[in-house]
Amino acid sequence: MRILITNDDGIAAPGLKTLHAIATQVAGDSGEVWTVAPAFEQSGVGHCISYTRPMMISQLDTRRFAAEGSPADCVLAGIHDVLGDVDPDLILSGVNRGNNSAENALYSGTLGGAMEGALQGIPSIAMSQYFGPANAQIDDPFEAALTHGADTVRRILDATPDDTGDYQLFYNVNFPPVPAAQVKGTRLSKQGRRPGVRFSTEPHQAPSGRRFVWIKGGNQQVRTAPGTDAADNLDGYITVTPMRADLTAHDMMDRLKALNT
Repeated sequence: MRILITNDDGIAAPGLKTLHAIATQVAGDSGEVWTVAPAFEQSGVGHCISYTRPMMISQLDTRRFAAEGSPADCVLAGIHDVLGDVDPDLILSGVNRGNNSAENALYSGTLGGAMEGALQGIPSIAMSQYFGPANAQIDDPFEAALTHGADTVRRILDATPDDTGDYQLFYNVNFPPVPAAQVKGTRLSKQGRRPGVRFSTEPHQAPSGRRFVWIKGGNQQVRTAPGTDAADNLDGYITVTPMRADLTAHDMMDRLKALNT
């Protein structure tokens, strides 16, 4: 198996080392793991691509490259440049530092990398490690992902049908905010929404008098509805959420028929 890995936390991020270990287990002794990751942190960039400017790409080691672009850029560079004429069998994106459950999924560069992989016709999985009081201060806060990641990937690949539609499936996997030994299992979960949790801004004034704002996140320990991702994560479960790049609100098509003329 030939696996391409990327992330949005950057080439030096500890979660990428965790992902490389997971990918190595999945690829097996005869497989290959290729890394094309952003040279600098790209958190929150979603599925953006560097359409109006070129990006520099540098080889750092055997099968290891850094690109001055987004995770989706890195996937494009990996498929169409770095790996040559042979496509990867699988794309893994992560392991993100912090969860990409609920509304976070909409902003995530980690998911953006997996989404681009799916649009290119490659099976793709985004992986994120939820942080909380039970795991944030342990020796390896990515322990749950490292311990359970390879098995989760294999189970997803085994369960996925050959034909998943015009917009190929990709998967959003979130590991719960607990040590590996406290993971209770895996849940197939819908994307949820944390009630009342939104991004906001925090203003700051520089010594020069110039005004700036920081983007500020919300409380990540707020539960979503039962049976959805963040609720299952906070209950100690790995969540697997199948996703598509199709943004159509299919449930509203019949109810909005009056718009037809």
